[in-house]
Amino acid sequence: MTDRGIDDVRAEIDAVDRDIVRLIAQRQRSVVEAGLMKVDRHAVRAPGRVEQVVDKVRTLADEAGADPEVVERTYRAMIGAFIDLELSVHERRAPSRGDE
Repeated sequence: MTDRGIDDVRAEIDAVDRDIVRLIAQRQRSVVEAGLMKVDRHAVRAPGRVEQVVDKVRTLADEAGADPEVVERTYRAMIGAFIDLELSVHERRAPSRGDE
């Protein structure tokens, strides 16, 4: 049994959330930079790259003792949100390209 109570566990979760948000912001800066470099929407969506990332994080999850399924689902949601952001960045950069 542990001496920690629910408030202690919640405080730890809050601290982890601060770290996660900081890292998401760092990832976002890189995603925006990448979006400015890509030549068309297909390059932004990059389905092959998505699968590489998912495979990588499943391995990392297993090594870290995290549930690979939870990590995959989290990453797929995050990647989807970042693709939407990257598409908007890409389209603002070149609104008249018509490169669907």
